[in-house]
Amino acid sequence: MSYQITVQPSGRAFSAEAGETLLDAGLRQGLILPYGCKDGACGACKGKVVSGSVDHGKSQPHALTDDEKAAGMTLFCCASAQTDLVIECKQLALASDIPVKTLPSRIEKLDKLAPDVIEMHLRLPANERFEFLAGQYIDILLKDGKKRSYSLASPPRDENMLELHIRHVPGGLFTEQVFSTLKVRDILRFNGPHGSFYLREDSSKPMILLAGGTGFAPVKSIVEHAIAKGITRPMFIYWGAKARVDLYQNALPEKWAADHANIKFFPVLTEPAAGDEWTGRTGFVHQAVLADFPDLSGYQVYACGSPLMIEAAKRDFAAQGMPEEEFFADAFTFSTT
Repeated sequence: MSYQITVQPSGRAFSAEAGETLLDAGLRQGLILPYGCKDGACGACKGKVVSGSVDHGKSQPHALTDDEKAAGMTLFCCASAQTDLVIECKQLALASDIPVKTLPSRIEKLDKLAPDVIEMHLRLPANERFEFLAGQYIDILLKDGKKRSYSLASPPRDENMLELHIRHVPGGLFTEQVFSTLKVRDILRFNGPHGSFYLREDSSKPMILLAGGTGFAPVKSIVEHAIAKGITRPMFIYWGAKARVDLYQNALPEKWAADHANIKFFPVLTEPAAGDEWTGRTGFVHQAVLADFPDLSGYQVYACGSPLMIEAAKRDFAAQGMPEEEFFADAFTFSTT
C-alpha cells in the first residue's frame, strides 16, 4: 500500500510506501528535504503534519517531545504515513539538480592527522565528473551491503579527488579497516552526494560555522569554497574539541583568518591535557558562540557535530534570536554494526 504525500508550501507531491519514512520516500523521488542525522536524534528534519496520521517511529524524546507530537509535529526521518498526508516543510531543491551517482574510487592517500583521525583522499576515474555542494556527504558502500556516511572535506572544485576525515570508532565495521588493513591504491565504492547541509550562496548574512571534532570536515569544504568563489561575507569559525591534539588541522583555519579579513577563528577545548599549555577558550563550543553573540537574529548558522551538540546549539541559539530557517545542521552518529 502507498500513500500520497503533499508538501506545503511548494505543492510538490510524492508517494510513500507503508513503513517507509517520509524522508526516504521524498529523497527517493527527487526532493531534497532538510535533515541531519537520519536517526531521530538531531531534530533537523522536524516538520508539521497538517492533515493525516503518521507513525512517529524511532524518534527520540529529546528531539521530538510529547507536546510537539500533540501539536502535530514529527520527524520526517522516522515518521511513516498511515494515511494520505499534507505536511509542512521547506523543500530546498530538486535532487535532480545534481545527479546522485554510485562510483568506484581509488585510495590515493592515508594521512594520520591525530591518533584517532585519518585523512583519506579518494581519486575518481579520469572520465568521471562528480558534482556536489560544499558541505554535503557521501556513503561508502561496504561489501556486506552496509554503508557509512562521511562529509566531504574538499571543496566542490576538486571533482576528481575527494577528501574525508575519518575518526576511529573502536569496533567500527569500517573505521577498523581504515586504521588497520586499508592501504593506498585499494578500491572503494561510494554513492552520493547526499544531504541538505550545504552553503546557501544566495544569502548575504554573516555565517557562524560551528564544528565539533571531525565536524570540521564539511566546514572546511564550505570555507574553501567560499574563498574560491570570492564570497566576502563574515565567517566566524568555532571548532570544539576535547584536547589540543583533537584540533587536528588547527593551522588551516588560523591561516584562513590571517589571510582573509572576513574570517575569524575560535578554537575551544573542553578538557585540555596537562601538557597542552592551553591559554585559549574552554568549555562547550556552542556556549562560546552564545557569549560572543547575544543577538543572533541577523546570522546564518552551520553546525556539524554530535546530535547533543546540535540539539543544544539549536535550542540555545533560538533563545538568542536565531531564526529557525537560518540554522543548518549535520549531526554525526557512529555505529559499530
